[in-house]
Amino acid sequence: MVPEKLIDDLPETGEPTRRAAYMAVIYGIWTAISASLAAPASVYLLIPPKARKKELWTEVCDVNALPPNQPLETVFRRNRIDGWKIINEKMTAWVVKDPSGDVTAYEPHCTHLGCAYHWEAANGQFVCPCHNSLFDPEGRVTAGPAPRPLDRYETKIDGGKLLLGALRQSSE
Repeated sequence: MVPEKLIDDLPETGEPTRRAAYMAVIYGIWTAISASLAAPASVYLLIPPKARKKELWTEVCDVNALPPNQPLETVFRRNRIDGWKIINEKMTAWVVKDPSGDVTAYEPHCTHLGCAYHWEAANGQFVCPCHNSLFDPEGRVTAGPAPRPLDRYETKIDGGKLLLGALRQSSE
C-alpha cells in the first residue's frame, strides 16, 4: 500500500521522482524497525514463561551427625530464582532432631521483626536479642512480642541426608 503523499508526489508522466523513492525507503526502514521492536515485545507479553519445578530440595547435612534434642545451626547453599536470574545464596537454618529421628528445620529469623535469634542451652530455648522473644525447641512462642511460632522449612530425609524444601509460614 503506497501512502497518498507518495502518489501526490508522482509527476504527470507516472514516473517516480527521487523524492518519492527516498520516502519509500524511509517508510520501509520505519516498518522494519517497528516490526523488530514489536516482535520481542509480543513474545514477552503473549507467550508464558517455562514452567519451573515447584519442589526444589536442598541437601543440608547428614542426619546421623545431628545430636538429639539439641538445636544446631546449619549453613547451606541454595539457588533462588529471581525473575530470569538464578542466584546462589548462602543460608542457615536451625535444625532439631527429636529422639524418634524426626527432624524440624526453622528459619533463623524471629517472626516479630526478623532479627536473628540464637539457642541458649542453659535455658533450653531460642532467644531473640532484639525484643526478648522466647521460643521453645518446638518453635512455639513462650514470651515476648513475637506474633506467631517460628517459620519452618519442609524437611525430607533421603539416604541419611536432610533435605530442605520450601519455607512455610507458621500459624498460631
